[in-house]
Amino acid sequence: MRVLLAGESWVTHMIHVKGFDSFTTSKYEEGAAWLLKALQGAGMEVDYQPSHVAQDHFPFTAEELQRYNAVILSDIGSNTLLLHNDTFGKSARLPNRLEALRGYVEAGGGLVMIGGYMSFSGIDGKARYGETPLAAVLPVECLPGDDRREVPQGITPRVAAPEHPVLTGVPEKWPHFLGYNRFRAKGGATVLRTIGDDPFAVAGTYGRGRSLAFAGDCAPHWGPPEFLNWPGYNAFWANALRWVGGK
Repeated sequence: MRVLLAGESWVTHMIHVKGFDSFTTSKYEEGAAWLLKALQGAGMEVDYQPSHVAQDHFPFTAEELQRYNAVILSDIGSNTLLLHNDTFGKSARLPNRLEALRGYVEAGGGLVMIGGYMSFSGIDGKARYGETPLAAVLPVECLPGDDRREVPQGITPRVAAPEHPVLTGVPEKWPHFLGYNRFRAKGGATVLRTIGDDPFAVAGTYGRGRSLAFAGDCAPHWGPPEFLNWPGYNAFWANALRWVGGK
């Protein structure tokens, strides 16, 4: 399988104040290491585009996307894919890449959206996927406004549909998470796991393709070490990508 992963990167810019004086520091970070290891360990070829790379280089057409069996969007807001630098800086007319991604799934491609501050609706509603062409593709309905549920004491997903292929070989007992995105499962979609009163992992179809929504994170902070080092981590993500990719 060949997979395109977009997102899971950020820059932290800090202001340090020491009495009268202040200075700034910045640091670039990525959170994709655990997911990349899981997929590559399962024999998948993964093209990884951190958020700033995806802004300019994410494919423009469904035809370009067809080189991949599946696409993963993880903690990357819709504006990054809607606002290419040539559009934002030079007023250039360019294809809507979320419309291209919708067409790709409709024609038989696979999509996984992983939770985070810039997934689904996201922090302060800034991810905005419910207002884009991907709203039709996702197996869930994005909630208006800020959809985060922060749970610093930890909360554990529960079994909903244990027989689904995505859960084959995955331990029934899951570790806790420290937060997640809230959404509603669409009619006809399959809720694989719940968390609190909300769906946590949901699988569905769109046209000839498949999609999966995962409310938690594949990396810190919502995904604690207990999840990242969990024996089911690699199996779950490999299964998820094979299923959405029709394998």
